[in-house]
Amino acid sequence: MTTYLLRRVGQAIVVIIGVMIVTFALIHLEPGSAARATLGIRANSERIAVFNAANGLNRPLAAQFATFVKQAAEGNFGTSYSMHQPVSTLITQRLPRDAVLLGLSTLVALAIALPMGIYQAVRRGRAQDHAFTVVSFVLYSMPDFFFALLLIAVFSVQFHLLPSQAPQAQSVGGILSDPRGLVLPVVTLSLVSVAGFSRYMRSSAIGTLAQDYILVARAKGLPNRLVLRRHVLRNSLLPVITVLGLQAPAIVTGAVIAESVFNYPGMGLLFYQAATSKDYPVLLGSTLVVGVATVVGSLLADIAYSLLDPRIRYDHS
Repeated sequence: MTTYLLRRVGQAIVVIIGVMIVTFALIHLEPGSAARATLGIRANSERIAVFNAANGLNRPLAAQFATFVKQAAEGNFGTSYSMHQPVSTLITQRLPRDAVLLGLSTLVALAIALPMGIYQAVRRGRAQDHAFTVVSFVLYSMPDFFFALLLIAVFSVQFHLLPSQAPQAQSVGGILSDPRGLVLPVVTLSLVSVAGFSRYMRSSAIGTLAQDYILVARAKGLPNRLVLRRHVLRNSLLPVITVLGLQAPAIVTGAVIAESVFNYPGMGLLFYQAATSKDYPVLLGSTLVVGVATVVGSLLADIAYSLLDPRIRYDHS
């Protein structure tokens, strides 16, 4: 395992460097300028020149990239053009809020999807399986923004049961103190995730149910609930663990669309605002954090693989 982890760390560094290069290039190849987006269309050439000089945008791209890498290595992502605050501070403030939103939605999604997937596997080909399959495909194909707006129209506008805006508190405690405001954003993200998780769980559980050790457990007279909980659930979790590992960037970026619709003060809303205003430091810093989270999430998923299934060994792979 040690050899495998060291090799993966080396691969992670290469991936992160690649992410930095590609992101930096794409952002600077985008039409338009950060100066014009920040200062407005009426800004004259002198103001634009001053802005570019103050932010180092008049330097060659290679020099700008070298500065970005040096600052990022020090944990400094520069200062936001539009918010005039250090990007590291903006990200640090929003990460805990995203952890609350994405953590709650992931837990709710798993609580629904895992039993749903096993239920479908046990009743494969029956009416219940087909009904849940239709529901899953509908949820999976539904755009996030449409689902969010639909929930607002029904529960906020029509019945006045829940607020259409997410909690606006700056602290995690303040956000948790307004559970009604969290319901619609959490439900939106949860139901979109349920479709994917349940399909992976169903496919994996079908394969697990066909294994010999399941037949042996049932032949010994073990109750069906015990067989499903002790044997089927644990051995069917591997594909879901993979999906969860790849979901790690969502904890960092947040659900951009959902946060924009519900005005949730997280990383998703920050990234959306930065993209519309060409705030290069925020875009670069956020993307780098996402890249690191992706690599770490993938590595944690691999480690969880070995813990869930002792037959998996990486030392000689």
